[in-house]
Amino acid sequence: MAKIAFTAGRVSGFKCPDDKAQAFLWDVTAPGLGLRVTPAGKPSYVFQAVYQGRDIRVTIGGPTAWSIPDAQAKARELQRQIDEGRDPREVKAEKTATDVAKRAATKQETATVGEAWAVYLAERKPHWGALHYADHVQLAHAGGAERGRMKGVKTIPGPLAHFMSMRLADVDAAAVHEWATAEAKARPTRTRLALRILKAFLRWCAAEKEFKALVDATAASGKKTREVAGKSKPKSDYIQKEQLPTWFDHVRQIQNPVIAVFLQCLLLTGARREELAELKWDDVNFQWRGLTMKDKIEGTRSVPLTPYVAHLLANLPKRNEWVFSSTHALDLNGKNAERRARYHAKLGQDAPEGAVATRSASGRLMEPSIAHRKACSAAGLDGLTLHGLRRSFASLCEWLDIPGGISAQIQGHAPQGVREQNYIRRPLDLLRVHHEKIEAWILEQAGVQFDAAAVPGALRVVAG
Repeated sequence: MAKIAFTAGRVSGFKCPDDKAQAFLWDVTAPGLGLRVTPAGKPSYVFQAVYQGRDIRVTIGGPTAWSIPDAQAKARELQRQIDEGRDPREVKAEKTATDVAKRAATKQETATVGEAWAVYLAERKPHWGALHYADHVQLAHAGGAERGRMKGVKTIPGPLAHFMSMRLADVDAAAVHEWATAEAKARPTRTRLALRILKAFLRWCAAEKEFKALVDATAASGKKTREVAGKSKPKSDYIQKEQLPTWFDHVRQIQNPVIAVFLQCLLLTGARREELAELKWDDVNFQWRGLTMKDKIEGTRSVPLTPYVAHLLANLPKRNEWVFSSTHALDLNGKNAERRARYHAKLGQDAPEGAVATRSASGRLMEPSIAHRKACSAAGLDGLTLHGLRRSFASLCEWLDIPGGISAQIQGHAPQGVREQNYIRRPLDLLRVHHEKIEAWILEQAGVQFDAAAVPGALRVVAG
């Protein structure tokens, strides 16, 4: 191989002939240093030598990044490695691996809660319900966004926003206790929820290869922290037997018929609010008298379609796929149309004069609570919540000679005891016998006149 002294001009002017795949220019000063060029590629310095009887070649780098003296010094360093009995390729691989490991360790040490939180939510979202996922997002919200209904007023940070900018390694028992002490004074209920969610998050981190060396899985489990957050008090709101007439009377007077039907069905099925709100027409079987609901325990569950509930559903407008549909997005001079529409819908009011109805984003009932509270206030039943209707179903069933497992299965509670879990299997027809008895008794106590033998009316198709 002909060798020349490398100069800037010779290096920059060296080209590869078009009829060759590559060409080399070798330096006379540094043993093994060469310049490799291809017809289309960029030139690069290489080192070539013999190691243990075999030719080896190591790429150093391009002339734009390496000066000639630096490339010559690198070639001498690689030659010294061969003289010491080391393969320059292995030395380079070991150095690269060490560098990668060092950078990974540095990244882990500086990983923030917010970074791990984003990975956590993305991984767990397919396994959570929409409301559970929304709780995680809201609790960690940074705040500062403009409130829709209060101009100039911004949202406050969620309880867990405090941790998002912290390093995972800094989240210890002392930090969590200090946070819980401050948060519990202003919003104890949200703090208890945030503490449970934080505890689950830290346990997840402890099982992840990327984060397990950084996190204290017990940081949110301390006894003192739990004491500071306090205990939640069991809710006791429910409808007593003698209160049924006034509740039904005021709920049936709600101007929005979808809300009125929804609330009655909520009481008569004992379902969770979102299980019923997400009911689709495909989930309703009028022929075989059954409902298929989402269930947080089993995924889905089948419950009887009792006569009065069937009557209520059959008379609802069939606007779209949702049983409890909504079209309360309005055009009010182009300003906050959907927000104002939702406000009037919550109150069970008609649209303001001059408003033009359009479809809402979801197409289904989203917020019946305000209309329910208004009806309960008029009925003298202040404090009765939507979940209180579910509690009412379970409590009212106690008046009847019905096995506890029946009402629990209708409501979607997990089976209790070995016998319920492993031996009792109740078909829909058996549930229907008892469920119809429950419905008939509740309607009787409420003074609601209804012919259970009547055929439910056909569904009415309403133009959107």
